[in-house]
Amino acid sequence: MVRIDTHQLGVEQGSLLLFSDFQDGGEMWTGHGPREMRRVVDFSESFSVNPVVTVAISMLDMDTAKNHRVDIAAEDIGREGFTIVFKTWGDTKIARVRVDWTALGAVRHEEDWDIR
Repeated sequence: MVRIDTHQLGVEQGSLLLFSDFQDGGEMWTGHGPREMRRVVDFSESFSVNPVVTVAISMLDMDTAKNHRVDIAAEDIGREGFTIVFKTWGDTKIARVRVDWTALGAVRHEEDWDIR
């Protein structure tokens, strides 16, 4: 468990249309087998340490005639940002996906001293 003093808690969140492949015949809509989409997210300001990041699908538009296979994760989490990784496989056809994310972690307080 990470304990954070309340004056140092930073929370940032966002929403991102990850892809809309049905419009242009993209790989998630027309492809078969393993497919992956990566999107880098930059924070508006740095955290003091690597934050805790959660990602969730907030909109999923897919072909109902195919199996629904999706995997979403946050990877490469750092003080400046992280990468959203979305995967599917088999015959799944995904038209579009929107992802919401939240990052929580320690940030510098304006009254913190930097003594070296």
